[in-house]
Amino acid sequence: MAMEDGQHPRRQRMMHIPCLLFLQAVLIVLFGFFVEYDSPAEPEIHGAPKVPVAQEDVGNSSSAAASGKKTAEGANGHHGSNNGDVNTLGHYYPMFQDVHVMIFVGFGFLMTFLKKYGYSAVALNFLIAAITLQWATLCQGFFHGLEGSDSIHVSITNLLNADFASATVLISFGAVLGVTTPFQLIVMSLVEIVIFAGNEHLGLEIYKVSDIGASMLVHVFGAYFGLAVSFVLRRDHTSDKEGPTYTSDTFAMIGTIFLWLFWPSFNSGLAEGDAQHRAVINTYYSLAACCVTAFALSSLVSKDNKFDMVHIQNSTLAGGVAIGTAADMMIHPWGAMVVGSVAGALSVLGYRFLTPVMNKKLSIHDTCGVHNLHGMPGVMAGIVGAITAAMATRDEYGFSLYRQFPARVPELNTTEFAQLKGQFSDMEPGLGRTATTQAAYQIYALLTTLAIAIVGGLFTGFLLKLPMFDQVPRHRLFDDEMSWEVPEEEEHDEILLHQAEHGRSKRTGPSAGSEPAMIPLMNR
Repeated sequence: MAMEDGQHPRRQRMMHIPCLLFLQAVLIVLFGFFVEYDSPAEPEIHGAPKVPVAQEDVGNSSSAAASGKKTAEGANGHHGSNNGDVNTLGHYYPMFQDVHVMIFVGFGFLMTFLKKYGYSAVALNFLIAAITLQWATLCQGFFHGLEGSDSIHVSITNLLNADFASATVLISFGAVLGVTTPFQLIVMSLVEIVIFAGNEHLGLEIYKVSDIGASMLVHVFGAYFGLAVSFVLRRDHTSDKEGPTYTSDTFAMIGTIFLWLFWPSFNSGLAEGDAQHRAVINTYYSLAACCVTAFALSSLVSKDNKFDMVHIQNSTLAGGVAIGTAADMMIHPWGAMVVGSVAGALSVLGYRFLTPVMNKKLSIHDTCGVHNLHGMPGVMAGIVGAITAAMATRDEYGFSLYRQFPARVPELNTTEFAQLKGQFSDMEPGLGRTATTQAAYQIYALLTTLAIAIVGGLFTGFLLKLPMFDQVPRHRLFDDEMSWEVPEEEEHDEILLHQAEHGRSKRTGPSAGSEPAMIPLMNR
């Protein structure tokens, strides 16, 4: 067991080293056996050269709009499509790079608010994302099927999907930020990706839901998985280090701005044609309305009606999550603004009133407040998506309805399908769902995601409490010095801070001449 006081055990600082080396070797071997380039990435040895496709051409044809084949999955889920030998890199790469920046810069810097945990926030975010994007490529490939071959064929859309999977783990990381070792984070990531890929397969392939921004399958899953892990690992997390400085909060705002700017790409990256255009527009206005509302509510509920940086860093992003499921649906700009406004208010109120209750009454410590940024807005997104799906009609969507909801394509051997097949030769039969039935499956997916995330998180939490996993000593919570070489002046400050904490622990309170302890950032 890890010591609660004194020098951190060398064994704990070294456990991740063999783990990382062994893991990367295993990933290389698995990629060698199972992963190949998809046809657009193969060299042109025989036959006609691959045709590059302009961004505006992808998914714009009438046949693609009506098709219920694999080409539709980019519009209703987050698989994307590879149109045979057509090279779609030019269409997807700009969106992919935006999402890539969100994963490695946005999420990383958003978590730098802790005054003594900046190195770990950015760098462990970097490490965990690099691991999970490789592991997710394999897990998603296995769960979604090898499509008649023995290999997973990767293209630009696989990279996007792997980034989405990485976002799931980084959201969970936010719930346990500062209270886990690197070794625990690595194991948590590996387990979570397997469970995530299974739930994603259930939602997209079995329930056939529309969740283009992955608000249910990524944000809800990641938030409640992380909260469940935090619940099992619960300890006394009170520490003077769980708080920001002026500088660390400013750095965290860098992450906020990057995420806010690129969120339309996250919600529209794998959509096609008119659906992609709607996703960008709806996310754009939802974020803008959310920002305004979050500023107003922050001032309303805070002391002396001042802005709270916790709210501004996080709640201003809730609109991007809340609109995600319905981003490519016909919700209209004003509807997107309503969704964003409600999400911003909900998130601020959650930080102000709900998080302290969760910490004190339920013993759920949420370092970054992922419940307020990803959890509740994600649940809201699922509900908004179900309502919008229930209202979707052929008159409003035209033949794009069947790209939006492939399960609503009429069944084989029906008059309706025969009529559509006569107009669109590449039409694939669907399940003949009604709008109400599709909405019900949207809710099923939300509830199933919640259940799987919570149960999976509880299992992972108990796994991380096994004796083989040393826990972070209490005096090293939210502290870079446990795992990093820090500047000498920082080490000197750490010694003084530890001595001060040790001295206060022997008294009922601070001495009259000492500085008051910083209030732990439990409202985050």
